[in-house]
Amino acid sequence: MLTVLLVIHLLVTIALIGLVLIQKSEGGALGIGGGGGAGGGMGGFMTGRETANLLTRSTAVLATLFMGLSLAIAIVSNKSIEKGSILDSVPAQIETAPTPAPVDTPVVPKGPTAPVAQ
Repeated sequence: MLTVLLVIHLLVTIALIGLVLIQKSEGGALGIGGGGGAGGGMGGFMTGRETANLLTRSTAVLATLFMGLSLAIAIVSNKSIEKGSILDSVPAQIETAPTPAPVDTPVVPKGPTAPVAQ
């Protein structure tokens, strides 16, 4: 079920990106995306206003599908995982008592020692 939702979500996402990129820019600040002509660059199939309405409505439908699929994926994936915290699966650490400090022992010099002359 989750795999089917993810594949549909991917297709809707690609279609939504494509529709947004096809739409004519509103500002035209850079002078790109204009199109001009009777069909708005669509070859006379529809007028500029009809094309804008179609693209706007299609984008709204795909955006609604995208949000709905996102919520459905979140709900389905939440039900498929175990309940509880991620910290419940961490193994407990064993605490050990600190080791006692070594007892002071007299320091014995190693090696030959010469008698001190007086």
